[in-house]
Amino acid sequence: MQNFTIDKDKFDEEQISKQMILKLINQHLAIAEQIKKKQSYYLAEHPILHRKKKLQNASNEKTVCNHAKDIADTSTGYFMSSPISYSTNEDKDKLNKLTEAFDIAGVDDVDHDNAHDMSVSGVAYEYVYVKEGETTPISRNLEPEHTFVVCDDTIEQNVLFGVYYYAYTDGITNLSKYKVTVATQNYIHEFTLENNGDLVGGTSVKTRRHFLGDVPMIQILNNKHGIGDFEQQISLIDAYNTLMSDRVNDKVQFVESLLVVYGALMGDDNKEVSEAVKILKENGLLELPLDAKAEYISRTFDENGMEVLRNAIKEDIYTFSHVPNLTDKNFVGNSSGVAMEYKLLGLEMITKTKERYYKKALKQRIKLYCNYLGLKAIAINPTSITATFSRGLPKNLLELSQMISNLKGTVSSKTLVSQLSFVEDADTEIEAVAKENEESIRRQQEAFKNLNNTPFNQEDDEDEDVSEDTPSNDKNTQLDFRKNN
Repeated sequence: MQNFTIDKDKFDEEQISKQMILKLINQHLAIAEQIKKKQSYYLAEHPILHRKKKLQNASNEKTVCNHAKDIADTSTGYFMSSPISYSTNEDKDKLNKLTEAFDIAGVDDVDHDNAHDMSVSGVAYEYVYVKEGETTPISRNLEPEHTFVVCDDTIEQNVLFGVYYYAYTDGITNLSKYKVTVATQNYIHEFTLENNGDLVGGTSVKTRRHFLGDVPMIQILNNKHGIGDFEQQISLIDAYNTLMSDRVNDKVQFVESLLVVYGALMGDDNKEVSEAVKILKENGLLELPLDAKAEYISRTFDENGMEVLRNAIKEDIYTFSHVPNLTDKNFVGNSSGVAMEYKLLGLEMITKTKERYYKKALKQRIKLYCNYLGLKAIAINPTSITATFSRGLPKNLLELSQMISNLKGTVSSKTLVSQLSFVEDADTEIEAVAKENEESIRRQQEAFKNLNNTPFNQEDDEDEDVSEDTPSNDKNTQLDFRKNN
């Protein structure tokens, strides 16, 4: 992934240079083509579909086995199948205000779209903005082939602005133009560019403040180099498609075997030969001289060898992508939690990398929304917000419950509760359990109180009457004992 940098001292966010923006767009077009190629693989638009055979009459079946989509969908589902949960060590009411703003903005859908773009394209972009005439910010996933961010030339590489563009052809002038949106730390610039050689024309710049306090275009890398999950396996995917297509072609050619005639001609010219072949196909009969003969010949191929090669290529595709083949017989079955973790170790490693870069982007998102809430006199410290990711993995609840029971008293309740996949907010769950315990204790106290207020049965007192044979001193002693008790 190419980084775009400019001289910080020459940048003025209030006066955007059209020439500079056009130059950056032209540089990004090469990256956009690479992104479009990866997207085409996800959409099953593989090169095998455009393969041509040297022989026109040869079978040319084109089979697409879309491992790219399977890898991307599995990786995305494992990473972002569950919504991100947020917690804070400060005021919970303020956190609720932030999560409400997220719900209005639809960030859960944006998160899933971002994870998908990360897996396919190697990078994702999110745009936080306020529609004209409205006061509530929303988030939108931007197409990575039309978006990029520009950093300064310092060692920190601070983001100066983001650019979203798309090309179109003017119906009147028939000129190619770009509709451009540039988002800086304080401003949104919108204009149209037309490229006429070295000259840059276009509409006047429409500028407005966004009051979000930071660049509202967020870049999210899939990894350090912006590589997609199946990008480095494209050659293996092409080889698999070629192998399977040739396999089908062999089957077709086996059925459509060539008829070889020895010692006779099918006709004196192409017309007579075509008529003879037509008669043969319709009737299945061929008349030949006595000394002539005919037989079918067909290609032979090693089915076992082809199957071994197919399995080897398929295994390499999933091995080097670190994404497991969920339909593989070695993967399915009732595995223990530890065994499943070993099978998913590679996927977990690349997902941890995704999570690290996504958390970096989330800090910027949280900062933007906290700045928005600050305009409404709701002060939230962005650094106090913690984001938690949940994996899309079946859990062995029996093993999990045993682990939690064994660690009780050693690990905090919040940590233990957070291990439960069906609990979205650990703090809320702990508070709910505490309230239930308090209510249970209150009911027990009420029950004991009612029991203590119940009078003794008088018949029991009569049964416990002192016998007349008991000496008077003993009678008095027993009476005193009852009074004291």
